[in-house]
Amino acid sequence: MDRDEAYKLLREWTESDGLLKHMLAVEASMRAYARRFGEDEEKWGVTGLLHDMDYEKHPTPDEHPMVGVRELERRGYPGDVLEAIKGHADYLDVPRESLMAKTLYAVDELSGFVTACALVRPEKLDGLKAKSVKKKMKQRSFAASVSREDIVRGRRSSAWTSTST
Repeated sequence: MDRDEAYKLLREWTESDGLLKHMLAVEASMRAYARRFGEDEEKWGVTGLLHDMDYEKHPTPDEHPMVGVRELERRGYPGDVLEAIKGHADYLDVPRESLMAKTLYAVDELSGFVTACALVRPEKLDGLKAKSVKKKMKQRSFAASVSREDIVRGRRSSAWTSTST
């Protein structure tokens, strides 16, 4: 799997800077966890990068993420990547069985929240502590569009439950 090719594909499907930044944040999270778990960093990163590639043009549950999944399947992407992408959409009821699928689900909403936390700090991500993120989680008015329930559900379903995050 080639990150440059995946990024070109992403840019063909996505124009929104906000959505692009989200997918880049998820990619970064997936790469970090792949390193932590000793997994294929390139595969995990590309999965995070492309997980919402169809969302801008196909945002409804009837289409997202399956339009993108079909395109990735047509291009020969591996089945575990497709399953992880399908698994990040609760409404598809696709079981998240692989470590990669569990991690994608866990970091999707969390990446957006961490980005929001960083944006309100002069230092941005530099020096941001988990303690500060947890404190912001309790402030319902902060990043109100981010589902705390999805973050908690992602944490519970992930492999992180047995490791320190």
